[in-house]
Amino acid sequence: MKRIASLLATAAPVLALCVGTATIAAPKLPKGTALPPPPMTAQPAPQLSIDNMKTLVKTLSSDDFEGRAPSTSAEPKVLDTIIAAFKKAGLQPGNKGQWLQDVPTVEITGSNHSALTVTGSKTPLSFKFGDDYVAASYRVTPKTQVKDSELVFVGYGINAPELGWNDYAGIDMHGKTAVILVNDADYDAATEEGPFKGRRMTYYGRWTYKFEEAARQGATAALIVHDTFPAAYGWNVVNSSWTGAQYRVATPNDDMDQTAANGWIQKSVAEAILKASGKDLAALSAAAKNKGFKPVPLGLKVNLGFDNAIRRSTSHNVVGVLPGKVRPDEYVLYSAHWDHLGHCTPDKTGDGICNGAVDNATGVAALAAIAEANSKAGPAARSQVFVAVTLEESGLLGSEFYAANPIYPLDHTVGGVNMDALLPGSRTRSYAMTGGDKSDLTSIFRDELADEGLTEVPEEHTERGYYYRSDHFSMAKRGVPMFDLAASTDWVEGGKAAGDAASEDYNSNRYHGPKDEYSESWNWDGIAQTAGLYYRLGRTLADSDFWPNWHETDEFRAIRDKACAAAQGGCHK
Repeated sequence: MKRIASLLATAAPVLALCVGTATIAAPKLPKGTALPPPPMTAQPAPQLSIDNMKTLVKTLSSDDFEGRAPSTSAEPKVLDTIIAAFKKAGLQPGNKGQWLQDVPTVEITGSNHSALTVTGSKTPLSFKFGDDYVAASYRVTPKTQVKDSELVFVGYGINAPELGWNDYAGIDMHGKTAVILVNDADYDAATEEGPFKGRRMTYYGRWTYKFEEAARQGATAALIVHDTFPAAYGWNVVNSSWTGAQYRVATPNDDMDQTAANGWIQKSVAEAILKASGKDLAALSAAAKNKGFKPVPLGLKVNLGFDNAIRRSTSHNVVGVLPGKVRPDEYVLYSAHWDHLGHCTPDKTGDGICNGAVDNATGVAALAAIAEANSKAGPAARSQVFVAVTLEESGLLGSEFYAANPIYPLDHTVGGVNMDALLPGSRTRSYAMTGGDKSDLTSIFRDELADEGLTEVPEEHTERGYYYRSDHFSMAKRGVPMFDLAASTDWVEGGKAAGDAASEDYNSNRYHGPKDEYSESWNWDGIAQTAGLYYRLGRTLADSDFWPNWHETDEFRAIRDKACAAAQGGCHK
């Protein structure tokens, strides 16, 4: 679902284009990394078949596939096509002899929302659903009711032991509703200096984390205060996203350990509530930026409720594997999501199918091409796992299910790459590591750029937290470092003007719309570049004994260290 605006998902390096193919040079290992025999340089240079990629993108994004919506009549056709491509690439079935991993899903659609009312002040307050607040439930229950729940302002709602930061310190949240600021405490910094990497959003700034932490704290409900700049989108996006069907991966306990309700309130609503409690939102927000902030009970109670229509379904991840020859119980993961939006709002021509050619038939085609290139190159030292995941557009649910129910143990998964929306067009001159320099993977990335005479550039709009919005995040938050790259719009052909124009055209006219269609006129140079770089990055990990970790101050370091400490034979033991 990656938006191309400032995050073009084409990536980098090398290659001499032949007729219908791109020839990729053999990858190099990061400095100081041991090389298992036989040496990489003895392997023939593999080829990525651009013709095969074209065919797969054209097929998956055709009207016959109806926009690839999961759990619809189109899904079996999509799965059969991907399985055929994986077989052609030389993969073996990756789930205990099967190609598919079932992903049980729950769709919850709220209705009959009451007003959000606040009592305890001289004048009760009432706020309208949609205009003033939105809310949904993660719990699989026919009715949600929050009644007389005490409101508590918890700043940014962060509990980060490695930073000595706990916005919930000293309070029992059971029965209470958390009022939480969006983003993290230093989002408005001019640089990336600060406990939460300054302007660059961390996981602690994502709304998903805030709801997860509120549940861990035992809160009955959680309400995030919307503010356009730190949220990176307007209230219209919140409203449209939270007023329809919400999807969850099915769990054995139907998510009854989650908060009863999660939602957002307009900033003006938060200001009115705090004013009624005798406090000031701006003053408390300023205090919440400082380490040692303590939660503030507001002396008010909130009420809200709604009904839930529940539909259960099953979609599927497609999984293939190339067994390793030296350490077959260590794994490198490659992923791309196959799903898109299905039937959508028709455009002016009456076309109502969101075909998803760029987003993300291109990623699936690259996945198959990289698998084929690795198969032709011969077995790597480590096993390589290729997963076409479902339900990315519904909140990374397919990758989330795989990460929560891994076929291959995560403490034996070295790392990997995720491919999302490869934009047609020229090759580019420079790249950014999405998320910034978070792990040891950055050194491999920089070595590859240096070898190709390319430059590294800073990621744009770091406050928007793009790293946390694609399928690699499901693995990262469980400790597995994954490559996610962003190409600059500084194109080799046409320069920045051409790159910016293509980006703007895609975002304005095609992204998540019926015009994201395959065209015979596409320039495949950029896609070939992307696939070439991802091939080399993945193969480097697969042919080395290098175990990358997150940097000491990264939010995922403690998770990886804990997994490695308990690993039997994994994590380079």
